[in-house]
Amino acid sequence: MSAFFQGDIGSAPTSVHILLLALVLSYLFGQLFAWVYVITHSGVSYSRSFVVSLIVLPVLVSLVLMVMANNLVTAFGLIAVFAVIRFRNALRDTLDTCYVLSVIILGTGCGTQKFATAVVGALALSGLMIFLWMTASGTRHRFDLILNLRWMRSAEELGTVRHLLERHSLKVHVANQHFGSGMEGSDLSYRVLLRDPSRVAELLAELADVPGVDRVSSVQAADESEI
Repeated sequence: MSAFFQGDIGSAPTSVHILLLALVLSYLFGQLFAWVYVITHSGVSYSRSFVVSLIVLPVLVSLVLMVMANNLVTAFGLIAVFAVIRFRNALRDTLDTCYVLSVIILGTGCGTQKFATAVVGALALSGLMIFLWMTASGTRHRFDLILNLRWMRSAEELGTVRHLLERHSLKVHVANQHFGSGMEGSDLSYRVLLRDPSRVAELLAELADVPGVDRVSSVQAADESEI
């Protein structure tokens, strides 16, 4: 056991204590930048999988550099394996890519006789993946409901609808507005964070009774995901 903690069998042994410190620091830096991304993201498309990848990738990079340990042969071997995997598989999910990179790095660690690094890395990465899955890390919940309605009156009279939505909601965001001409009506879409999610039916009934509202439909806005 003492030999295990002193280093690997490979040509460039790695201290397990230094390895653990590197993995913890890279994880903390990944968490920092992931939360900055979550807070500052304002685009239309949001991917929880991408946020999780921002946490996992620094750990993977730290581990792969520990495995290489200034060994050019190992570095070229890794590049060759990455190229083959990338050529044979088109991975669309960034988290899937992290899993593929994980097994490649761990296999490289075993092949270069860095057994201690491979064991610690395997335990750390699997534990990290399970932890991020159990805690739903990267999830954002900003809205409860997406409301779609057809408005048959003029745009200047939309204050009635807005007032009704604000009475039932903590936050209202106009997702889409398409104003038609003449009797075509206008298609409106709102994202709302409800004061009481159990009163959705009441909100829909009141909207349907508003003069000028021709059609109302709603979609539950689950935790934001890739669009």
